[in-house]
Amino acid sequence: MKGQRRQLVGLVTSDKMDKTVVVTVERRYRHRLYQKVVRSAKKYMVHDEENACHVGDRIQIIETRPYSRRKRWAVEQILERAA
Repeated sequence: MKGQRRQLVGLVTSDKMDKTVVVTVERRYRHRLYQKVVRSAKKYMVHDEENACHVGDRIQIIETRPYSRRKRWAVEQILERAA
């Protein structure tokens, strides 16, 4: 199971909680009927054990066991720091 966990890349939008960040993952897809590229975004509550992430950071997250009611993802690595 450990090798099959989903991974996503997103932008940290909030770091106000302790050991938790909110990450917005944006996906782009082509509309089936109109063939226009559509952007949709989803927010995830992500476990950040060291409080290392800050707003604007681009991070990779990985699916894990449930940490709380809404938290099922953890920070895997920080890809790019905010300017």
